[in-house]
Amino acid sequence: MLSKKNIHLVIADDLGKSLGCYGAPSIRTPNIDCLAAQGSLFDNAFTSTASCSGSRSVIYTGLHTHENGQYGLNHNSHHFMTFDHVETAPKLLRDRGYRTGIIGKVHVGPDHVYPWEVRVESPRRNVDWIAEQVASFFQAAKEDTRPFFLTVAYMDPHRDSTRGGFGNSDHEVSGADPTYDPADVLVPHFLNDIPEVRHELAEYYRSISRVDRGLGLVMDALRGAGLDNDTLIVFLSDNGPPFLNSKTTLYDAGVKLPLIIRCPQGVPGVRNPNLVSFIDILPTFLDWAGGATTQTSAPKRLGRSILPILNKSSLQDSWLRVFGSHTFHEITNYYPTRFIRTVRYKYHRNIAWKLDFPFSTDIYASLSWEGIRNSSDPVMIGGRALKAYISRPAEELYDLEEDPAEVVNLALVPVYRELVLDFRAQLEEWQRLTKDAWLFRDGVSLLEMQGHIDAGLKIPDRLDFDVSRPATLSSID
Repeated sequence: MLSKKNIHLVIADDLGKSLGCYGAPSIRTPNIDCLAAQGSLFDNAFTSTASCSGSRSVIYTGLHTHENGQYGLNHNSHHFMTFDHVETAPKLLRDRGYRTGIIGKVHVGPDHVYPWEVRVESPRRNVDWIAEQVASFFQAAKEDTRPFFLTVAYMDPHRDSTRGGFGNSDHEVSGADPTYDPADVLVPHFLNDIPEVRHELAEYYRSISRVDRGLGLVMDALRGAGLDNDTLIVFLSDNGPPFLNSKTTLYDAGVKLPLIIRCPQGVPGVRNPNLVSFIDILPTFLDWAGGATTQTSAPKRLGRSILPILNKSSLQDSWLRVFGSHTFHEITNYYPTRFIRTVRYKYHRNIAWKLDFPFSTDIYASLSWEGIRNSSDPVMIGGRALKAYISRPAEELYDLEEDPAEVVNLALVPVYRELVLDFRAQLEEWQRLTKDAWLFRDGVSLLEMQGHIDAGLKIPDRLDFDVSRPATLSSID
């Protein structure tokens, strides 16, 4: 019987699957690998959106960004905020008698919606300093009669403010983290094997190794405080690597992420293939905490606790699909997209598909993009043509068994017509269920138009407005 049911959440920033436990051969991540060996590693864990603030809001609220209002980045001029009425992990667990805290990057708001009791916010990349703050929290938690919910959120391996750096020249960063030869890195399928990419990946690897070292220090502090055997540990990333074809996109490179859960009562060394979503994280915490889990507030969370399938090494019938929702990254990066992902297929609905897909500031300024845009004619980004990256169709369908890189769009191939219609229907059912304002007909929001529809407004049954056929009698086709 556990004396307390503590929760320790560790979030890396912009970390993909460049980890030893996920099969990356040339990076050293012994502490993350050890945690995976002690618990369950999920091969098919998905965030809802590949954007830092948005993804964190999904983790903390159990709601997609179009439900919780955190449509994009929280900081500076972007200023996106979670709705005031939305309940969050620090509030819900504090209400359940937990001592709550966050150390490191917060990146969501407003503060009163995320009422951490202990808040040590810092952009520092010094994992030794973070470990000191964590050790102090653990010592105080040891003397407290309450269980704790602590989030440690690293800045690494996010890009820094230079054009090709990842915080490795920061004067606070010690020399304890390994360096990597650009010749030794593994260039992922979604990038080009050119010197600029290899240089950035080598820097990225070092930043990842710093996260790994930080996790080792935090785990030492947890054991030193005697809290290790009473604590549920969750390690994940907010979104994928800060490169083209990944961060800010809903391709798998951006949203299919590391997730490791170690439960004191769990089975070690589990490799779990089930499709889980980050909307499932908060329900998992509430399930672990025990007590009443019935939700009385709106909107209703659709996520489920992962604990019942934590030790499963085979697919379970009710864990075979996930959904995702992206609207903004920066305030200037508007590109609303929704997706449904199954074991084999991925369907994207690009709502504002007539717009060019936008570059985030850090990716546009990167050395890797400069190298890619000047490397060939026509320009390719991994296996995807630049034109296909920038100019996307209204719908995309990919067979991930045949095309894991998601470059061969099957949405207009006649043999896949029924599958497209089925996925379209499933996605729209989910949009209605989650009251998605971006469920469009004739280029307008059905949610926003509902009062007029009730009053007799007729809206053509098609996705986009057609200037050549403005009449209200046309079909969806």
